[in-house]
Amino acid sequence: MSKKLFTTQQQNELQKNPYVKRVSDKAITYTDAFKEHFIQAYEQGKLPHEIFQGAGFDVDILGTKRIQAASDRWRTAYEQKGIIGLADARKYTSGRPSTRELSPEEQITRLEAKLEWLEVENEFLKKLEWLERQAKKPKSK
Repeated sequence: MSKKLFTTQQQNELQKNPYVKRVSDKAITYTDAFKEHFIQAYEQGKLPHEIFQGAGFDVDILGTKRIQAASDRWRTAYEQKGIIGLADARKYTSGRPSTRELSPEEQITRLEAKLEWLEVENEFLKKLEWLERQAKKPKSK
């Protein structure tokens, strides 16, 4: 996170941009659509500050370091996970385990999902083991 803080006036200016979800004095959250737009434009050869400027951002308010950090973060996520890596994962989970008591139906649903996951994992491991055995077999002519 950048040490450069946004003033209230800068926050209001940034919040007007349709590619901004929210802004605080310390951080800015961009929309998933902007991240996808950024990757597409970057792959076409545009520079990060040009992309931000073309999307209506004042690059002087954001600062070079913040733009470069976002660019690096998004490109890495895109290389590792594709377009899914750009999505804001915070909307799916808070990162904390649930502490509330689950109903019997919810417990059954979770256990069924866990069972299905383990069955798929076992099948995968069996196939992997079989492939390793096949690779070790001497090839006969």
